[in-house]
Amino acid sequence: MLLPLLLLAAMPPVIDDEAKVPPYTVPDVLVCNDGRKVDSPVMWQQVRRPEVVKLLEDHVYGHIPDTTEAQKKFTYEVRETDPQALGGKATRSQWKVWPVGKTGPAFDLLVYTPNEVKGKAPLFLGLNFGGNHTTVEDKAVFLPATWVSKQWAAVDGSNRATDKSRGVQASRWQVERLIARGYGLATVYCGDFEPDQPQGWKEGVRAYLSPQGVNTVWHDGDWAAIGAWSWGLSRALDALALNPKVDAQRVAVIGHSRLGKAALWAGALDTRFAVVISNESGCGGAALSKRIFGETVGIIAGAYPGRGFPYWFTPKFVTYSEKEDLMPLDQHYLLALVAPRPLYVASAEGDRWSDPKGEYLGAYYADPVFRLLGQPGLGGAEFPPVGQAVGKSIGYHMRPGKHDVTVEDWEHYLTFADEWMKAK
Repeated sequence: MLLPLLLLAAMPPVIDDEAKVPPYTVPDVLVCNDGRKVDSPVMWQQVRRPEVVKLLEDHVYGHIPDTTEAQKKFTYEVRETDPQALGGKATRSQWKVWPVGKTGPAFDLLVYTPNEVKGKAPLFLGLNFGGNHTTVEDKAVFLPATWVSKQWAAVDGSNRATDKSRGVQASRWQVERLIARGYGLATVYCGDFEPDQPQGWKEGVRAYLSPQGVNTVWHDGDWAAIGAWSWGLSRALDALALNPKVDAQRVAVIGHSRLGKAALWAGALDTRFAVVISNESGCGGAALSKRIFGETVGIIAGAYPGRGFPYWFTPKFVTYSEKEDLMPLDQHYLLALVAPRPLYVASAEGDRWSDPKGEYLGAYYADPVFRLLGQPGLGGAEFPPVGQAVGKSIGYHMRPGKHDVTVEDWEHYLTFADEWMKAK
């Protein structure tokens, strides 16, 4: 997509001081397009919720096409299984899945389930950045065949995964900690659905499902990379439902950073996910855009030369650069779509780029929908001090440190999961 020349302006100073946040108005998610106030769960489900979905599709993420017919060709094969993985504590399985048939794209699904759990286990599902092999210290995990960023690739400068990146992000996934607590872990490389680069869509599901293929020109309202990754999370859940060791009704979708945005969009649209977790998803994720704190719509959506990721969003989104006040919604609309299912939003004190206060406020302004639907939401919790988790069916914490996923984060997520989908 070519951006209008008027958008390619000099980037304004980044605001990272609360005292400099300009006045802004947060739209009421419980007011319908025609001005009516939502006064019942039925009205939310039948009238307002579809409106909120469409607003997010039109202005932020684009419309994911209906692939119901294509999914009738869903097929898979179990490439490998080890019932004594992780020193006998878990069963590892690796699946190759063709969500729309063997002429279409495929993805590799890595699953660990706890051997001590009798019957089907609850599980966390998330996309990873560099390949399944980066998430665990396990040499049996297959390398991806698709394009990977040079951060994870071969030393010869190509975009091929190698053994050198095995386990480099294992600290973010804590598989043995999850297994010990009675939960499974499933992960897929995001690039199996769409490589994270401007032209990555040509190798992914969006090109395959478009009638114009690699010649597609994307317009306002069309889906983008976040939509492709979100669609992929739902297809991974389809596959997990076929795994005899997984309780597909107790799957929490989780994501970090850009993949936190994808997890939120997947969890908003696909109500099969039992719990939805956002880890530092920032602008275009859990944080309010109208605060223009840290990363802004203009920065993330590519309004300034050399900055941003316009291919993550539908083209309309970037037009709100420095015009956030004109947006007919904000990110609490996204969080509200999770209700009445449990939602967890997490921040890091040192990650001001992702706007921790704005992420909390996203949850705060989504809270009325949870309460309308009979859930306690934040339970009246105020913005907490560093290191303290708050909330009821909406959880929130801000830990010390930088943009990452840590043991501290996982301890909060596991405690939250114990409340809502504990192993039987």
